Amino acid sequence: MEIIILVENRSGRNTAAAHGLAYLINDGKKTFLFDTGPSDLIIKNAKILDINLSDIDTIVLSHGHWDHGNGLSYLKNKTLITHPEAFIKRFRNTDNNSVGLPINIEQAKEKFRLILTKEPYKISENTFFLGEIPRETAFEKQPNSYHFENGKNDAILDDTAIVTTTPKGLIITTGCSHSGICNIIHYAQKVTGITNVHAVIGGFHLKTVNNQLVQTIDCLKKTRIPYLYPSHCTEFEAQCEMAKHLTIKGLKTGDILKF
Repeated sequence: MEIIILVENRSGRNTAAAHGLAYLINDGKKTFLFDTGPSDLIIKNAKILDINLSDIDTIVLSHGHWDHGNGLSYLKNKTLITHPEAFIKRFRNTDNNSVGLPINIEQAKEKFRLILTKEPYKISENTFFLGEIPRETAFEKQPNSYHFENGKNDAILDDTAIVTTTPKGLIITTGCSHSGICNIIHYAQKVTGITNVHAVIGGFHLKTVNNQLVQTIDCLKKTRIPYLYPSHCTEFEAQCEMAKHLTIKGLKTGDILKF
């Protein structure tokens, strides 16, 4: 399995960085995009890395936030797999700025072959789109920061991840983990029937040293995951605390992970 980091918060290998996430994943059976970043940076970095995105026929979108989906404006004629609520208009509570996608569902239907599902969906022989993540851990319930156009609270129920089965164990790739990284891991184990987790990669949505971080670290220690790559929305303060208790690695644009 190979993951090429096309967009991340840190730059590397002559590629630019931005607040966002986009990975090119080859799971051994299929190559697809996981998220598309905040702009046309996915196109620019792919060109620098000599990757032809026109050869990729599938995009998996982790949730409907701009920093993961604005790159959709620069792509078309591909299958797009995501949660049915990903295209809902959503706004930040503090300043009422839009945090949603640049296209609505009607425009998405014109540009892409949409697969909208709350249930787990098999992307390939090796990889599942997890769909809506059950939120079972009390410590991962985060304060609400967003609202819909009608004013109702946005719990970001569309937030999801993918899981790939390998001989070494599960490889879980997340976008932002608004649903909780431990909830995601537990659901990936349930969906696949495999308990052994080899790696977790992506945004963990941990910001500071608090009860959620302390209990998340305890959860990750108990799961005994050899490779942890908390990135994107995992703030420096949280990563520093994690590094005291776990072996973690950072990610930069242009990095290539092989498992």
